[in-house]
Amino acid sequence: MSRRALRRLRGEQRGQEPLGPGALQFGFRDDDDAEEEGPKPGPGGPRPRSPGKEGVRVNNRFELINIEDVEEGPVVNGEKSDGLRTEVVVSGSKRKSQSGSAEPRKDGESNVSGKLRKKKKKQKNKKSSAGETSENGLEDIDRILERIEDSSGSLHPSPPLLSSRKHVLYVEHRHLNPDTELKRYFGARAVLGEQRPRPRQRVYPKCTWLTTPKNTWPRYAKPGLSMRLLESKKGLSFFAFEHSEEYQQTQHKFLAAVESMEPNNIVVLLQTSPYHVDSLLQLSDACRFQDDQEMARDLVERALYSMECAFHPLFSLTSGTCRLDYRRPENRSFYLALYKQMSFLEKRGCPRTALEYCKLILSLEPDEDPLCMLLLVDHLALRARNYEYLIHLFQEWEAHRNLSQLPNFAFSVPLAYFLLSQQADLPEEELSSAREKASLLVRQALIMFPGVLMPLLECCSVRPDAAVTCHPFFGPSSEISQPPALSQLVSLYLGRSHFLWKEPSIMSWLEENVRAVLQAVDAGDPAVAECESRRKVLYQRAPRNIHRHVVLSEIKEAVAALPPEVTTQSVMGFDPLPPSDTIYSYTRPERLSPVSHGNTIALFFRSLLPSYSMEGERQEDGGAEGLDHNQGLNRLMLAVRDMMATFHFHDPEAPHEDHAEGDGEWD
Repeated sequence: MSRRALRRLRGEQRGQEPLGPGALQFGFRDDDDAEEEGPKPGPGGPRPRSPGKEGVRVNNRFELINIEDVEEGPVVNGEKSDGLRTEVVVSGSKRKSQSGSAEPRKDGESNVSGKLRKKKKKQKNKKSSAGETSENGLEDIDRILERIEDSSGSLHPSPPLLSSRKHVLYVEHRHLNPDTELKRYFGARAVLGEQRPRPRQRVYPKCTWLTTPKNTWPRYAKPGLSMRLLESKKGLSFFAFEHSEEYQQTQHKFLAAVESMEPNNIVVLLQTSPYHVDSLLQLSDACRFQDDQEMARDLVERALYSMECAFHPLFSLTSGTCRLDYRRPENRSFYLALYKQMSFLEKRGCPRTALEYCKLILSLEPDEDPLCMLLLVDHLALRARNYEYLIHLFQEWEAHRNLSQLPNFAFSVPLAYFLLSQQADLPEEELSSAREKASLLVRQALIMFPGVLMPLLECCSVRPDAAVTCHPFFGPSSEISQPPALSQLVSLYLGRSHFLWKEPSIMSWLEENVRAVLQAVDAGDPAVAECESRRKVLYQRAPRNIHRHVVLSEIKEAVAALPPEVTTQSVMGFDPLPPSDTIYSYTRPERLSPVSHGNTIALFFRSLLPSYSMEGERQEDGGAEGLDHNQGLNRLMLAVRDMMATFHFHDPEAPHEDHAEGDGEWD
């Protein structure tokens, strides 16, 4: 109830007296109205009343609740301070006739309606005037701000706007959470049904964006990982992860466990250091090879949580201005953890979230692109049906990155235009222009990369026309003549994105453009010879970041096309193909190899027992005498005895004894 109605009810209570039925009458009267209408006789006969006291008679007091009150001052003892007075008229005499009682009721109703109209008009006038003043005030404020901007613009130029590259690499926090995408597919109840907060949920130190801590994880303690700001220049901030002395010792133990080729050693290490990042990533690969996808994903999330807790306060995931140098080994773990998490999200059916992770990895070092995310961003954008972003990225970066020279962008961008032209919610002009742009770009792609068509149709289980298979431009010679680096890029694109072309509408559109390309080739279009010469010059050798991307992608067709210099060297899962110009902040202490001492027996036992180490392999720093070799030999003899005790020799020619007690059972 409003304050006015409450004031009105309070006035009624103060003027209420014990009355008979139908004897209560209220009068609301303005002085101006009273002078115009003059006094009226009461229902019991003429009664002298003072001017301005005659009011509206209402038999039901609850009718006053719906009447708007325009009192501007408080009511005290039935009087108003602003000239409006309220009087409670009590008549003890009953009405003698129905006519005498009906007339004042009609007059009262007319008076009430008339007064209500006047009061509403006054209020509307007040509100309209107040609204006009507020609107005028807002307009004045806008004009003042415009004048200030105009005046200050000549003296102090505004800072330059963000470049288009930063806009392309902008990351949204809400899209980093896969639950946001899953809610859109299946609903919030299905996603959050098993994630209700429990009363004894473990408290974690901070809220994170990349992962959500789980109750099954070990209690978090700082593992010695931190981040520092190196420098800030040209609007960019360069950061680097750092390892404490304790973390460095754990890293050395991890490298020794990797050399032992035994995953159980990494498990033992994680029991003492549960948030060591490289151990978590390496064990995640081991679980993935054993088809334990859930455990592998959980280990990667724990690694991301450990690194996010070490972020610098100025490090931002979404601004696109924070850089991490991949040449530093401490930073590579963050790249690899993001890539593995992105792969799990794509397999989980969250391409929109995976696209956001791809943008995040690309924003950490967009110029060098150490993991070559440009070979993947188009695929994720098409899967997420974010065609506008892919087109925008191509338009912004084509000038300085030549994205059209990559087979994946050459074919994905026209496919995005075509799929955009199939949407019904766009105007007809935009649809037709998108269709024309798609046809133009796909023809250019077919002329530039003719060796893509036949493998693409084979992957899609489509038998091409005889005119296409017999033509030399798209025949087997086009695949054989392309350089090995280009064949690797084509194999990578087809192994990853061939299923996007399987729709019948896409195949019919591709068929139309293939026929148009054949007509242009037969007509002697000079663009055909120009593209052939460019293929021989541009794709002589693939850079190292492309090889690293192929190794991480694990696509069989692309891995088979790797050059021998990559396949012959050992590739570690925690650091695949490290850069040749690595920047080391600390080095691993040298381990004295037993081969250097000529101790072949120790080398033999070390190969059998990786944990074996003969005491006294290296001399003490301050001692001049030699080491006690007898103690080392004694330990060797003990190791030999233990090993021989586990051997069992069986003579195949010896007769087998029959056991009377055993009924054909195995021992």
